[in-house]
Amino acid sequence: MDVRYLSTFTGFSSEKLQKHSVFQTPRFFLDVYCLKVGQSQTAHVHSDADKVYVVLEGSCRFTVDGQAEVHGAGAAVLAAAGSAHGIENVGADDARVLVLMAPPPKKK
Repeated sequence: MDVRYLSTFTGFSSEKLQKHSVFQTPRFFLDVYCLKVGQSQTAHVHSDADKVYVVLEGSCRFTVDGQAEVHGAGAAVLAAAGSAHGIENVGADDARVLVLMAPPPKKK
């Protein structure tokens, strides 16, 4: 059995948000994003993949198709295929967000 503990994915960088792979298969990926205060991921679109963000720690603003809302620990946010989506840590503390995407992007 392959088991990973989410509490171990805590690497932050002052340069930019960090993405830590928990699992990846041909059908999905599961990452932990670590964002210092003020760090963000620019809005972008995956035309053929759904993405779910689950806030583990901290507080982030999620933008999905132009609608922006701030959510904290325990919130799950869906960015359905074709929707423009992005994330920004607008809280007072570092944030960790679990990110599931299916299917994963094709390698170029």
